Amino acid sequence: MFKRIGLFILTNLAILVMLSIILNLVSWFFGVDFSQIAGAGQNYVSLLIFAAVIGFSGSIISFLMSKTIAKSSMGVQLIDVDHPRNEVERWLVVTVAKLAKIKGVAMPEVGLYHGEPNAFATGPSKNNSLVAVSDGLLASMNKEEVEAVLGHEMSHVANGDMVTMTLIQGVINTFVISLSRVIGNIVDRGILRNESDAPGAGYYITSLVLDMVLGLLGSMVVAAFSRYREYRADAGAAQALGSPAPMINALARLGGMQSSELPGYVKGFGISGGMGSLFATHPPIEARIKALRELQN
Repeated sequence: MFKRIGLFILTNLAILVMLSIILNLVSWFFGVDFSQIAGAGQNYVSLLIFAAVIGFSGSIISFLMSKTIAKSSMGVQLIDVDHPRNEVERWLVVTVAKLAKIKGVAMPEVGLYHGEPNAFATGPSKNNSLVAVSDGLLASMNKEEVEAVLGHEMSHVANGDMVTMTLIQGVINTFVISLSRVIGNIVDRGILRNESDAPGAGYYITSLVLDMVLGLLGSMVVAAFSRYREYRADAGAAQALGSPAPMINALARLGGMQSSELPGYVKGFGISGGMGSLFATHPPIEARIKALRELQN
């Protein structure tokens, strides 16, 4: 737990430093005056550029660091694909290599970690990714079911889901930051009648509240797309294995297990996750099985 907290703090400090550098570079090279994002002379172009830098930079930096963070925080032990230590590692390497060939992507790094039944994929590109499986998943499923789970994860990689989710999150962040500050300025100057050139308390309080409210609504949009991706990854696993049956069996087995919640930066790329709400990254198991059975007809 302390390792995850430490990594979270260090990651966010790195993001803050990078944001400061990027904002200064944009201001210097393009002459953007970020002091005009609020107050009497609020400039919408400057505000939009500010919002885009903040909104995309944090998302992109986390995305680029995703493999490193996942390995460290999840305790992922990488398998030497050229020299597997045992039969289980050998089978995982051969299976992932076969799926990578089917999907037309480069062989990813393959890892194992200790935990309840789950698996995830992450990485900055289709040809620079990591697929990790928990020992709990290997202990609770047969090889065909594990292969289906790996097919699901490799479908995330082949579909470019990591990049797509990063871009969607960046767009949502930009929308939230810019709109909250436009409304904050309207409240500050139009309703509370702040006549100072500088933004007043109404601007800061309104912007802060709207950052949370709009961010919550935005997370519903991101979660909805994440659920759509899960259906596509399930179908991709069925295509790779030549039948939906293994994926159906794997999901049915997962439905009867206590699977762990993955950390936020890989939560949307696991085989299972939070369910039953507008904020769920994964659809209900029953809905996923139903969709796969429809492929059989």
